[in-house]
Amino acid sequence: MFRFKEVIAIGVDINADDVKESKSRLQEQQNQKGCDGSIWGVSVADMLKLPFKDDTFDLVICSEVMEHIDDHKNAVTEAVRVLKPDKNMVVSVPSYFPERICWTLSKEYRKTEDGHVRIYKKQALIDLLESAGAKTWKVHSAHSLHTPYWWLKCLVGPSKKDSRLVNKYHDLLVWDMMKHPRLTRWFDHLLNPIIGKSTVVYLRKKSA
Repeated sequence: MFRFKEVIAIGVDINADDVKESKSRLQEQQNQKGCDGSIWGVSVADMLKLPFKDDTFDLVICSEVMEHIDDHKNAVTEAVRVLKPDKNMVVSVPSYFPERICWTLSKEYRKTEDGHVRIYKKQALIDLLESAGAKTWKVHSAHSLHTPYWWLKCLVGPSKKDSRLVNKYHDLLVWDMMKHPRLTRWFDHLLNPIIGKSTVVYLRKKSA
C-alpha cells in the first residue's frame, strides 16, 4: 500500500518481532524507484483494542488474521469501528476446502502455537462481518497456486526445512509473485474457484 502516491499506509500486528521486520523491509524499499515520498508507519497493537479513533481510515485491510483470533466478533467490531462510513474493508481468510485438507493431513499444522483456531465457511464469514455494520459487495477466491505448497508442507511436516520439493515450490511462488508471468497468472485465475487458498470479502461500512 505504501507504494501508492498520496496514501498514508499504517500497518498493525500484535507480534513485535514481525512489526520490527516489516519496518526494516519498508525502510529498505523506501528509496527505491516508485517509493520515494511514500508515507507509512507500523505499530504493535491488539486487534481487539486498536489505538485509533472512530472513523479514522478510508480503507481497512485485514489479511489472514481472523483465523488466529479467538474473540473474532470483537475483532471485526474494532476493524469496522476505525473505518469511515461508506468506505471499504477487505478481509481475507483461508478458504474452507484447502484449509480442511491441511488440518486433515497434519496434526502439527493445526496445533501450531498462535496458529489457526478455526476454519471459516464463506457464508459464516460474511454473516460475522456484516453483523458489525458493513455490507458485502464482492467475494472471490485467490492464491490457488499456494494451496499445493501448503498441502506439500503438511505432508512432509510443516516445520521440516530440508524438503527439496517444498523448497523448490516455494522458489516458484516467489518467482511468480515477483515476475507475474502470464502462464502462471492464467493458471491461478483458472484454479481459484476450485482450490483458491484464500477467501476474500469486500465490504462497505454503512452510513451512520
